[in-house]
Amino acid sequence: MQTQVGLVDDSSTGYPKIILTEPTGSSAEVLLYGGQVVSWKNDRREQLLFRSTKALTKPPKTIRGGIPICFPQFGNSGSLEVHGFARNKLWALDPCPSPLPPSKSQSSIDLILKSTEDDMRTWPHSFELRLRVVLAPGKLTLISRVRNTGSKVFSFTFAMRNYLSISDVSEIRVEGLETLDYFDNLMNGEMFTEQTDAITFDGEVDRVYLRTPTKIAVIDHEKKRTLVVRKEGLPDAALWSPWDKKAKVIPEFVDKDYKAMLCVDSAAVETPIVLKPSEEWMGRQELSFVSSSYYSGQLDPRKVLGY
Repeated sequence: MQTQVGLVDDSSTGYPKIILTEPTGSSAEVLLYGGQVVSWKNDRREQLLFRSTKALTKPPKTIRGGIPICFPQFGNSGSLEVHGFARNKLWALDPCPSPLPPSKSQSSIDLILKSTEDDMRTWPHSFELRLRVVLAPGKLTLISRVRNTGSKVFSFTFAMRNYLSISDVSEIRVEGLETLDYFDNLMNGEMFTEQTDAITFDGEVDRVYLRTPTKIAVIDHEKKRTLVVRKEGLPDAALWSPWDKKAKVIPEFVDKDYKAMLCVDSAAVETPIVLKPSEEWMGRQELSFVSSSYYSGQLDPRKVLGY
């Protein structure tokens, strides 16, 4: 198989999508609507990103799944729509990703979203939001950049919301967030400190962990693999699992969809990013997976996280 980037029309949305492939057989799909990665498959054609069974795919609705880009607001704490408007806009191919050097990988794509008059009515700031998606064997890298193209200082919050495909959320362990402070959105944003050695799930979770390490591991015993999130410029991490009760009121979820997904997001939430005119911010995340082995019935997180 050759390394390839293809642009085709997506029948479900009516908008173009980019298909990335690389020689080992892995692939990714990126929609121009929302600049959203909606599929990432490994060399065995296993889907690594969750997409809801009844995903609403007709704009202006965002697909429930993949990796939506949340800008200029994450969550619903501001005056904008939940998670901002970037995920509900039509992006374009970026012909000039400068000053970021051209990607050495042929299996990559650069997208851009520029502020419009419509955006300025709800968020009166001029910006350019760029996204580079790079597919490599066992890895999917996203690099986001925001440039202030106006004459006024502005601030924003940001997240890459990673809907990960898992076997069963009740069997998942998340390593790397131990002893950290977090805001609990189920408790009106009250702050707590994580007390467990590893995070497990037996009910709804909606948290933002603060000042997190650059590596977070999602250990899936049943699938015998570990997904690792590495990030730069994105100091926080959000965890979300709707569980059964919340899932029943989400139109895109059916039956046990909630069991097959976990959001582990790379985010900048606690301290908004401030940009002066002409300044640029960059955030980067790399998703990778490794086959896991058992040791005394448990995985060794030291090997996964590089301790």
